[in-house]
Amino acid sequence: MFRTFERANLTVDPSGLSHITVKSKALGRRADVTAFVPDDVAAGVTLPIVTLLHGVYGSHWAWAFKGEAHLTARKLIEQKLIPPMVLLMPSDGLWGDGSGYVPHTDANYESWIVEEVPAIAFQLTEACSPASARYLTGLSMGGFAALRLGSKFASNFTAISAHSSATHKNQLAKIIEETTDGWSSDPCDQDVFSALEGAKGPLPRIRFDCGTEDQLLSANRALHQAMERAGIAHTYEELPGGHDWDYWKSNLHRSLKFFAQ
Repeated sequence: MFRTFERANLTVDPSGLSHITVKSKALGRRADVTAFVPDDVAAGVTLPIVTLLHGVYGSHWAWAFKGEAHLTARKLIEQKLIPPMVLLMPSDGLWGDGSGYVPHTDANYESWIVEEVPAIAFQLTEACSPASARYLTGLSMGGFAALRLGSKFASNFTAISAHSSATHKNQLAKIIEETTDGWSSDPCDQDVFSALEGAKGPLPRIRFDCGTEDQLLSANRALHQAMERAGIAHTYEELPGGHDWDYWKSNLHRSLKFFAQ
């Protein structure tokens, strides 16, 4: 009956998590975000905002209840390896199997992430405001979005990171049921390298990684090589693992530590 079936692991400790539903102007409908706010934030402290983007077939709860992102952040904060951070884990807008986080003819999935989602943190805690440093990361389709949006809206983000990233819209088109006919045809909305090349102003700091058993490894290597030829500063890592939650859960700490630097 269902083409896909994603199930949350509700044995994961939910402490510190909030689930928010808002009416999105960019999408023209309601949308969901799971958020993590650290405990015992001192008065007057401004916390950074990290937005984590899920992949195809997923939703707002995936990074928390499959990836345990909040537990990773809490452990790193307790170990003083990163400062306290607010995590925002939005849905992609829930178009088809995955919106690509790009503008469509019917809704702007990019504006939802870049403009509206950060404002949720401002209402969640006084420790977040427009002065908060902003960071962006994601996995697979979310990695595609993190690299692309971080380049297209470079002045909005201090640093960006991606895990197992798709690098071109065509890679997503092969795994979703719907056609991408209504997606933006702008090259910077279809191809990560085009977005990097077309960035207006200095790029944020960039890192990305891919598993050595991942089907997207060759695409990530090609992006790394193209960035090297173009002189675009970045960190690229190949790590053991495939295109799965074991890999993403095990390596999210790399993004959070990178942001902390």
